[in-house]
Amino acid sequence: MKSLYLGLICLLLVSACKSDKSETPTKKEPKEITVAQKIANAHGFENWKNVSEVKFTFKVDRDTIKGKGRSWVWKPKEDSVTMTAGETTVSYNRSQMDSTHIRADRGFINDKYWLLVPYQLVWDNSAEISVPKFLEAPISKTKMNMITLTYPEEGGYTPGDAYDIYYDNNFEIKEWVFRKGNSEEPSLTTTFENYKDFNGIKIAIDHKQEGGNWNLNFADVSITLE
Repeated sequence: MKSLYLGLICLLLVSACKSDKSETPTKKEPKEITVAQKIANAHGFENWKNVSEVKFTFKVDRDTIKGKGRSWVWKPKEDSVTMTAGETTVSYNRSQMDSTHIRADRGFINDKYWLLVPYQLVWDNSAEISVPKFLEAPISKTKMNMITLTYPEEGGYTPGDAYDIYYDNNFEIKEWVFRKGNSEEPSLTTTFENYKDFNGIKIAIDHKQEGGNWNLNFADVSITLE
């Protein structure tokens, strides 16, 4: 009988130890936010989940010549796209494209990339992002933070391209350098300016080259939330 009591006591002690162990809260280390996420968040990325429709016109103005541009209606949750350029209108779904949609889709990817560069940093998982550096920006000549975004040699419409992205201490993009095929020499250098807030989505409306006679810009921007 004595051994039976001892056995029961040991069993209760083991059960109590297991219970205490399971009830002890486990401390989780907070996940460090990457630079890419910080830049995206500084431009309103937390609101993107509520976006149901994006409308914008992409155009390039040179000196006094105003570009006619091309207009887009994009429903990101459905991934349906409609492009209007002059007398031409093309509608398609990006999950069901055929060869007749490739030209329009190349334009869409390009124009959408300019519109939402901060978000591409977290969307484009295949791209490599460098460690931040503190360098002089090419247009303003102001020292800023800089990361380089490099795409793989295969896949996509423009494989191997690289972008040097300059941003301030608030993680807002101010300038960038596009280097086609990751060439050493810049292919295009512009500002990011005239930021506007569209239902929490921050977009740089103007992208000017040095001298200001060339401006890639957006008109008729509209962001619809659910």
